[in-house]
Amino acid sequence: MNIDSIKNGIVLDHITAGRGMDIYKSLELDQLDCSVAIIKNVKSSKMGKKDIIKISDNFEVNFDVLGYIDPEITVCVIENGKVESKHKVELPKMIKNIAKCKNPRCITSVEQEIDHIFKLTDRENQVYRCIYCESKLKKN
Repeated sequence: MNIDSIKNGIVLDHITAGRGMDIYKSLELDQLDCSVAIIKNVKSSKMGKKDIIKISDNFEVNFDVLGYIDPEITVCVIENGKVESKHKVELPKMIKNIAKCKNPRCITSVEQEIDHIFKLTDRENQVYRCIYCESKLKKN
């Protein structure tokens, strides 16, 4: 399979195999008015298999979303067909309105306008807890 390179845009590389669609949905890439290619299960010497997303236009990448879903992602900015810059993603210390608290007793369940905010409490195990009720966030 051969996927054309892009002249200008963003490449999300080193996505854990199977998480490409989660990222596509979470970043709302379906709302973009440009070409978006999702390449799944690409052979990788480092990872075994990986997903790649190519976006043929520049847009504001939400690093918190990427870091929460998959902290191993590399974001490559492409200009004139060449990699202009590479950025490593890492686990955010806090996430806001990326996930929702599932605790029915949490204030966020009652008060609709309150932001859903989670703080990273265990970096090694990637555990986030609600700042209001301390419920553990379950990753998809």
